[in-house]
Amino acid sequence: MTTPVCAGASRAAAASAGHRRYPSFSSYVRARGPVLLRTARSLTANPSDAEDLLQTALTKTYVAWERIEDHRALDGYVRRALVNTRTSQWRKRKVDEFACEELPEKEAPPAPDPAEQQSLHDAMWRAVLRLPDRQRAMVVLRYYEDLSEVQTAEVMGVSVGTVKSAVSRALGKLREDPELSTVR
Repeated sequence: MTTPVCAGASRAAAASAGHRRYPSFSSYVRARGPVLLRTARSLTANPSDAEDLLQTALTKTYVAWERIEDHRALDGYVRRALVNTRTSQWRKRKVDEFACEELPEKEAPPAPDPAEQQSLHDAMWRAVLRLPDRQRAMVVLRYYEDLSEVQTAEVMGVSVGTVKSAVSRALGKLREDPELSTVR
């Protein structure tokens, strides 16, 4: 006698036919599915894993559908199936640890000096203030206010092409600014 390779798959196939055999199961899943999915999401870090977890718990519920006497307590039954399934999953997860001479974590780069960051910010702002008024306004709207080219064009009352060319010229001037040469 041979054993099916994936017994869960045969049960899942039976569960997919559940709407014909147990219409009350299908209506229960339609009614309570979103609530149960939120519960599954609270048990896992990944939304896809939560959906898989819920499907597994619902498959277990379907298999036991005839044995469940009180259908008013189905939420509790499914929640227990969710927790038990999740517990089984993390118990089965195998974590291999190997001792080695080098640490796998790379050394974190040193944190930037706040004084240097402020100095760079001030130098950049002074360079922006040296731009012509119209270019400065477009650079501020595009990069400080994070507006799109279309939005900037609407605010300035010009075409999108004008915004593109003016911002391009302004960035060229900022690249050539001697005070910002240390940044490159």
